[in-house]
Amino acid sequence: MNKKILIFTATYNEAENIREFIEKILKLNIKLDLLIIDDNSPDNTWKIVNEYTKENENIILVKRENKEGLDTAHKLAFNYAKDHNYDYLITLDADLSHDPEKIPDFLDELKNNPFLIGSRYVKDGKNEMKLKRYILSSVGNKIIKFILGINSDEFTSGYRGFNLEMLGNFDMNKVSSKGYSFFMETVYLISAAGHNIKQIPIRFKDREKGISKIPKIETFRTLKNLFLLKIKK
Repeated sequence: MNKKILIFTATYNEAENIREFIEKILKLNIKLDLLIIDDNSPDNTWKIVNEYTKENENIILVKRENKEGLDTAHKLAFNYAKDHNYDYLITLDADLSHDPEKIPDFLDELKNNPFLIGSRYVKDGKNEMKLKRYILSSVGNKIIKFILGINSDEFTSGYRGFNLEMLGNFDMNKVSSKGYSFFMETVYLISAAGHNIKQIPIRFKDREKGISKIPKIETFRTLKNLFLLKIKK
């Protein structure tokens, strides 16, 4: 494959997972670059990443001085990919809830699709969240689909692929939602721009190490932003 590929993840206190995550990426044996944006993790995740950058020129570390949030990290990664002329951008979580071994499937589908989302709710997809989170996620995605009327069963997964050439002038900076609502609005704007939402089945695993960063208020924030999008639509 002659395409220029960027893999991206955002980190905050992932010292227990980041080594295994990076090793899984390296073992793919695919020519790609790995961008990691760390929000000055108190557990020194960035120091571990920095050690890898010394021996792997394809690993890029951006360490921000403050906790600026997941949405801003994704915007920074998207702009970095466009500014550095990457053809494909793939985003995923560093806590190993997303399996990096699925990346080749994303790359194969990106040949013919502008946007991919790793879906837990299509055939062969699996969601192994604990029961309470599973219900919130499953019901939440059904509500989003119904209200926005977009042909997708998944809106909140962060495992995504972007064919930057096919997306044309799509600008992620126009996504106004913060936090995890950012993921939902990105799908909405990509669909509104006339692009198809292609779903790839993934197995979502609950993290085994570290602490979830999702605040309890996020559910209510997402509902608020959902209705704001409906009004805008």
